[in-house]
Amino acid sequence: MPEIALYPGSFDPITYGHIDLIKRATQIFDEVIVAVAHNLHKAPLFSLDERLAMLKESTVDIKNIRIESFDGLVVDYAHKKKIQVIIRGLRMISDFEYEFQMALTNRRLAEDVETIFLMPSEAYSYLSSTLLKEAASLGADLSSFVPDAVAQRLKKRLAR
Repeated sequence: MPEIALYPGSFDPITYGHIDLIKRATQIFDEVIVAVAHNLHKAPLFSLDERLAMLKESTVDIKNIRIESFDGLVVDYAHKKKIQVIIRGLRMISDFEYEFQMALTNRRLAEDVETIFLMPSEAYSYLSSTLLKEAASLGADLSSFVPDAVAQRLKKRLAR
C-alpha cells in the first residue's frame, strides 16, 4: 500500500520554504497531499481559489503531489483520505511550542494519525508568509522568497 502524507496549511501565500518542505516530503513518501485550509475564522489575503492556483503554479514540476482544499479538523480530513501521517514544518524554535501543542491535540483527537516534523533548508528557515506580506506591502523585492507569479500577485494585491 502506498504511503501517503498530508501537508496542510493556509499557504497565504506559498513560499520557497513551503516548496522546500513539499520536495522533502516527496522524497520520503510515495505521495503528498498538499491541503489548503479553508478556515472561516481567519481572514487570508488571498481567496481559497487563489491560494490553490498559486500552489499549483508553484509546484508544477514536483511529482507525486496532489493539491486539494479542506475545512474542519485536519485529522478528520486525514481520516477521510485514509492518511496516517501529517507533515508539519518547523522553521525556528519559536514554531516549536505551537506546533507541539497542535500535534499533541491532534494525537488526542486521532491516535492513529501521526505528526512528523520536517525542517526546511537553512536558506528558508526564517521565512513566514506573514513577514513576506508585510515586506511586500512596503515594496520589498520578494524574488528570493517566493516564485515570480506569487510575487506579482502580492505586489498587485498590496499596491498602495
